[in-house]
Amino acid sequence: MKLVLLSGGSGKRLWPLSNDARSKQFLKVLKDKNGESQSMIQRVWSQLKEAGLEHSTLISTSSTQVDMIMNQLDPVRDLIVEPERRDTFPAVCLAASYLYSYKKVDPNEVIVVLPVDPYVEQQFFNKVKEMEKVLKESNANIALMGVQPTFPSEKYGYIIPKHEDRAPWNEVKYFKEKPSTALAKEFIELGGLWNCGVFAFKLNYMITRLQNMGRPTTFEKLLKEYDSLPKDSMDYAVIEKEKNVVVLKYEGYWKDIGTWNTLTDEMSVQQVGEGIISQDSVNTHLINELHIPVTIIGGSNLVVAASPDGILVSDKEKSPMIKQLLKGDQPQPMYEEKRWGWYKTLEHNKIDAEKEVLTKRLVIHKGKNLSYHMHINRQEVWMIVKGEGEFVLDGSIKRVREGEILEIPARAKHSIRALEDLEIIEVQTGSLLTIEDELSVSTNWEECIPEMNKSSIVI
Repeated sequence: MKLVLLSGGSGKRLWPLSNDARSKQFLKVLKDKNGESQSMIQRVWSQLKEAGLEHSTLISTSSTQVDMIMNQLDPVRDLIVEPERRDTFPAVCLAASYLYSYKKVDPNEVIVVLPVDPYVEQQFFNKVKEMEKVLKESNANIALMGVQPTFPSEKYGYIIPKHEDRAPWNEVKYFKEKPSTALAKEFIELGGLWNCGVFAFKLNYMITRLQNMGRPTTFEKLLKEYDSLPKDSMDYAVIEKEKNVVVLKYEGYWKDIGTWNTLTDEMSVQQVGEGIISQDSVNTHLINELHIPVTIIGGSNLVVAASPDGILVSDKEKSPMIKQLLKGDQPQPMYEEKRWGWYKTLEHNKIDAEKEVLTKRLVIHKGKNLSYHMHINRQEVWMIVKGEGEFVLDGSIKRVREGEILEIPARAKHSIRALEDLEIIEVQTGSLLTIEDELSVSTNWEECIPEMNKSSIVI
């Protein structure tokens, strides 16, 4: 059995802490067994390890989240990188082609797909292990996991089984997405289960589907056609249309904590970051990533969240509305975790149509390095404010330390490696201060060394 964790999403429901690069699964607002801060993806990964499943697990994600995953789960064995976000059906197609053509997995192998961010007890992953047996015993094309509802929720989809008393699995009669409370009560009486987004199939099932669609089954070729795959969910494109589906019932604790009201319910502390919450504030949470204290007095049922991307003050029950309010393209994230550390944008000014100035604070962890890269439309000035490292500029290497100022002209290949934790203030000046103006030679420091004396990029 192979597991594929789907790590996607645009991060709008937990704005301003989440964004296109840092979706909800990366926010470190939970606590582990030792009281240390951890993210949802770190929590799930530790549970997979405890269940003995981490060596069978791959993560499917977008290119904007690779650095974040490498930072929080280093080392990761297998990452399947989607060139763009196109919902769960294309993501599963790409994962299937990767397993089939690149990893040479047996076509009869059972593949289990699950979200990267469920908030569950450890027994949930013991139940995941049963899905392989259920799929084989039932001779179904798809096996689902359904959660025993605890109340008639309007937020979840429902799986209606054909029989109430069959165990451990049941045939699926039909599905209903986000019904009214009255209908949800009826579904629960019929033995309906919450759809938690976990499903299993034999690898050959998806490979055959790709062939029937006239699509390539090799990973490299499918990557080239990825932007033309239907932008649909697996539920809509496959599962709801499949006749031979069974469901495995899970009766333990499960929760989707994708909104501020559900996430704060699972937080063990009322406050994260600088600030004060008055004692007469009821059911109110503060999550503050800024170095500016926030004070809340007499607030009831509120969530106050502050980050470099913005500030949210919301009634908890109405907090899911943020997704509708943030429709459309969002500005470039002001804070990102990277495989080498993190950066925060301090200031961005447009001088005129041809010139911008962007100031960042970079923290590079000991032993990590930036990619060996160059920019065409901007120059940079780095001031080392903390630590020591090795700096490369057009093939020349030198030791740098706190207090030094480094000038990097446009078109100059450069990188830096931290010999101890490095903190840098970076000032960019130019006409295109975006990721599109970065041409990378290599990300691995050892691979950078032989590249430093030859012209690998031609403009």
